[in-house]
Amino acid sequence: MKTIDLTRPLWVRPQEACRLTGLGLTRIYELLNSGDLESRKLGRARLVSVSSIERLGDDQTPEAA
Repeated sequence: MKTIDLTRPLWVRPQEACRLTGLGLTRIYELLNSGDLESRKLGRARLVSVSSIERLGDDQTPEAA
């Protein structure tokens, strides 16, 4: 059974996604538009999936030196 860590958010606003990734807001919106980051609208708020942020980090492999 999968357990959910209730101490971390499942969704964050784009500005928080910037802080978590170190990317700028324009780049976050580019990733949202390309589908590389998952998001949902809740009323007027845009929320970014934390799991998609983690997957984005997992997909970035360092280049061989």
